[in-house]
Amino acid sequence: MLERKPTADKNNIIKEIRRNNTRKKEVIQALKKENGSIWEEDRVVYIEGKVYVPNNKKIREEILKENHDLVDVGHPEQQRMWELLKRNY
Repeated sequence: MLERKPTADKNNIIKEIRRNNTRKKEVIQALKKENGSIWEEDRVVYIEGKVYVPNNKKIREEILKENHDLVDVGHPEQQRMWELLKRNY
């Protein structure tokens, strides 16, 4: 089942991803195949319903900051943090 994607216009990370259009060769090739599990929407790539994060230090740090101290989960340990990030990215 595909996961719900984040609201694009309200998310600063999504805006940064749109500005940074860098993609690995594998992602570009997969987009060309159009198999349904990977697609592009408004300059954001989704793989199995999750946002593809380009190899960009600024974007990755922003994702970590945004998800590190969520009010509803408190301060997560490393494994829990990784699980939270994998839900959307």
